[in-house]
Amino acid sequence: MRFFIVDAFADDLFGGNPAGVVLIPDGEPFPEDETMRKTAAELRYSETAFIRTLGGNEFEVRYFTPAAEVDLCGHATIASFYVLNKEGHIDSGIPCIARTKAGALAIDIFGKSVFMEMGEAKSLGVIDGKAALDELYGVMGIEAVVPEADGTPLFPELVSTGLPDIMLAVSGTEALAAIRPDFPALSALSERYSVTGVHAFCRTDDPSVLHCRNFAPLYDIDEEAATGTANGALTYYLYRKELIGDGDSLVFLQGEAMGRPSEVRARLSVGQGDIRIQVGGPAVILAEGSINLYRILPFLRRI
Repeated sequence: MRFFIVDAFADDLFGGNPAGVVLIPDGEPFPEDETMRKTAAELRYSETAFIRTLGGNEFEVRYFTPAAEVDLCGHATIASFYVLNKEGHIDSGIPCIARTKAGALAIDIFGKSVFMEMGEAKSLGVIDGKAALDELYGVMGIEAVVPEADGTPLFPELVSTGLPDIMLAVSGTEALAAIRPDFPALSALSERYSVTGVHAFCRTDDPSVLHCRNFAPLYDIDEEAATGTANGALTYYLYRKELIGDGDSLVFLQGEAMGRPSEVRARLSVGQGDIRIQVGGPAVILAEGSINLYRILPFLRRI
């Protein structure tokens, strides 16, 4: 099987969020789940995508962290379809379908950029009680201050566009930079809320630009440099707060605290009650090679 290391949401190497991408040979099934998890652990990136061609421009994609399988990963999807395009499996401008455990997602490729349609946008609950707020902000290592936007409190909210995360607003870039999570406590809290982790953000003077940090220690990811699914969820959060509307585009700046600056772009369209969120950006391939997986068979050794 061929593998690639790809920096997603970046124009240059060593920026963005690195992901592993493994291409399953045509006609072959996925390896066993534990083999894919061990492969992801061996590659040592937060997520590795395994891709199998279904025919035409449809692909089945599964995602593994070093600890477990997850239903969807935005940056690994961007990386995967960038690789498929560069390797000549798909052409730019031709819509594709990624079949994932979060549903069938539409993928569009324009030059160096890949945009993926997010899954169904859902709010799974608001955190607004004092005890719950104190706990959440305390776990993140910052004061429990809920910022406002146009007079509306930006309470933390559980939101999903494929994977659930807690959207956590903070007052500005200083508060964002000051976050120092208690990772064991955050893992326990994430498990209790049934979320992947916490996506912290602050607004800027430009309403279309936000700064973000993402933490998912429950899945062995203390911090991620770029998270497509979480920024898709944040797009829906901002829409619910009436801070953006139909046709708006956003830029999420992430990874700055990690020395891996990333730009995640999102597009929102609303028509007849249907909400469509696309998240995407560029990518670049750092490395590629082969993975050799062997089944150990019993044999007789002649003396």
